[in-house]
Amino acid sequence: MRELPRQLDADELERLFENRPLAERLAGVDDPLGRARRMLGGLTEGEKVDALSAHPPIGATQGLSTASAREQGADADPALLAELAELNRAYEERFGFRFVVFVNRRPRAAIVPILRERLERTRAEELETGLDELVAIALDRWQS
Repeated sequence: MRELPRQLDADELERLFENRPLAERLAGVDDPLGRARRMLGGLTEGEKVDALSAHPPIGATQGLSTASAREQGADADPALLAELAELNRAYEERFGFRFVVFVNRRPRAAIVPILRERLERTRAEELETGLDELVAIALDRWQS
């Protein structure tokens, strides 16, 4: 496991967060990965939504970064992909931003019940949870 760096540049942070504006903000902070949760918490609601919406959808099969493709696995069952697409659509319609979850190399099928459960939560809970998950993904990518 790699130690968290005190400084990373915007290109390195963009690979971890898949969001250039967020990466540029974090690049100006000492200990960007250690302070990411606090920094994200201080964003406006619109900036938080933008940070989440830049992340690729769970179950996507095209347009994924190498890291996202590796993390999401290769479950290509058409019924599962259709279910994830429908749940993602319902989530984005309900909350106004993308569903983000730290997959942690679980198969896509294991994410379906998590997505269903999170659809029952409040928007405020999901905004906070999504940002926490975004940081967990970035930390895991750094340490892998």
